[in-house]
Amino acid sequence: MGIRTILWPTDLSRKSIKAAKQVSSLAEKYQAKVILLYVGVDLLSMFPAYGQPSGNQVEHFQQWEVKQARKQLESVCKAELKACPNVEVRLVQGDAAAEILKAITDTQADMVVLTTHGRGHDELDQKSADFGSVAKKVMANSPVPVHLVNPFKV
Repeated sequence: MGIRTILWPTDLSRKSIKAAKQVSSLAEKYQAKVILLYVGVDLLSMFPAYGQPSGNQVEHFQQWEVKQARKQLESVCKAELKACPNVEVRLVQGDAAAEILKAITDTQADMVVLTTHGRGHDELDQKSADFGSVAKKVMANSPVPVHLVNPFKV
């Protein structure tokens, strides 16, 4: 199996950015294209307890989030993926694991590089053998190999 496309989903947390060196190394080794994926927050899943916001409020936040995420992703590309001449940036919104699994198919990725933990695990014991919820779901359901990076060891 040749590796032509590597999908790197990131939530832009310090932990998830630690996969950059692995992504760069694998892309260089296989001369692969890198798809840098950011999944925006699924706001609607957070509101049932508070009522539904107006469409304008959600749209305004989503536009702001996408703009900020694009800036951060471009910064990551310049700083961390210099060795990767073929990088595509994608921004989507929804459930992180579901969107990553969808992107694997949509992009015809041959491999996923993902940290074992992302945002939300700042207080986690570094010796814990447990993975984050997104990593667990992607590993369990991915049709392609998932290369996991432990951000506590990099």
